[in-house]
Amino acid sequence: MKKYIVALFLTAAILAVFYLLGAPKTEKKEEIAETADIEVVTENLQVPWEIAFLPDGDILITERVGTLRRIGEKEQVFEIEGVAPVGEGGLLGMALHPNFEQNRWIYLYFTALGGGDKLFINRVLRYRLEDDGLSEKTVIIDNIPGASNHNGGRIAFGPDGHLYIATGDAQMQSQASDTNSLNGKILRLRDDGSIPDDNPFGNAVYSYGHRNPQGLAWDEQGRLWATEHGPTAKDEINLIKKGANYGWPDSQGDKVLPGTEAPALHAGNFETWAPSGVAYYQDSLFFGGLRGQTLYEAVLQGDKIIELKKHFQGEFGRIRAVVLGPDGFLYISTSNRDGRGRPQADDDRVIRINPGLLR
Repeated sequence: MKKYIVALFLTAAILAVFYLLGAPKTEKKEEIAETADIEVVTENLQVPWEIAFLPDGDILITERVGTLRRIGEKEQVFEIEGVAPVGEGGLLGMALHPNFEQNRWIYLYFTALGGGDKLFINRVLRYRLEDDGLSEKTVIIDNIPGASNHNGGRIAFGPDGHLYIATGDAQMQSQASDTNSLNGKILRLRDDGSIPDDNPFGNAVYSYGHRNPQGLAWDEQGRLWATEHGPTAKDEINLIKKGANYGWPDSQGDKVLPGTEAPALHAGNFETWAPSGVAYYQDSLFFGGLRGQTLYEAVLQGDKIIELKKHFQGEFGRIRAVVLGPDGFLYISTSNRDGRGRPQADDDRVIRINPGLLR
């Protein structure tokens, strides 16, 4: 009980500081020039984090405050019980099961109040999406250490049918290199939460030494790529290998210690991308920049990144999710109401972009 009182007090204190300092100003609305190549799909969202597409064409959107929205032919809002939207935490990642049409399973990653010595935790739950709501709540993995910052949060099913989960270091840097902890990792599980036999350490850990990974995508060769927030610049794109150590906190940027993996690309010492969602499209990784306020394109040649392009720099504000839709278009979400942006009148939004426009 004392822990819950402390958590509520902390939340109130954060909000009090937020209001004393002044909330980000809502600026006069700047219209997005909609064309056949760029379209606002929906707006007035509450810090959207992930986008997924249902077989009937409807779209699901997680909002960090703890709501799951369905837009399209059916307009629904589901309140997810137990979400603690504090700091960077809240309702974050989402993935549909590869056999969703048969089992109707969706997976959600969110921050919750913890227990014992853990003020916050992150967990992945599975639900069955019915026409009238969510049912059959099932815990897939629980007690991932959480914090007000560095919660990771992206989840996705890989080509192998397993669920991959990006977790942040929860502001406990040393645990990122501990293969027995769940934070600062990319985890890999079966769809029921059990451990695959070929996981490298006999537990949920697939790779380790991560600071705050927030994007997962596979290329046409089945290679896994991840975006990762660095410590004031030194943001990374990593080619993920089973059992590999990505070095946080000892390896950063060009400093790569023996036994750790060098990033495929990093932002350098002076530029900050704050990268989040990433999608693969025609030999490029498109990823959103929060601090960078840009849709970045990392051009691939095999397993190397040979060029970094910038699109829409400063036009949409902070970009969180980047998803390739079933129509071949890129869908991005803004994150201007997360306390660090300068929201427009209709923020936050989901925007549909023809990737051919960027070539």
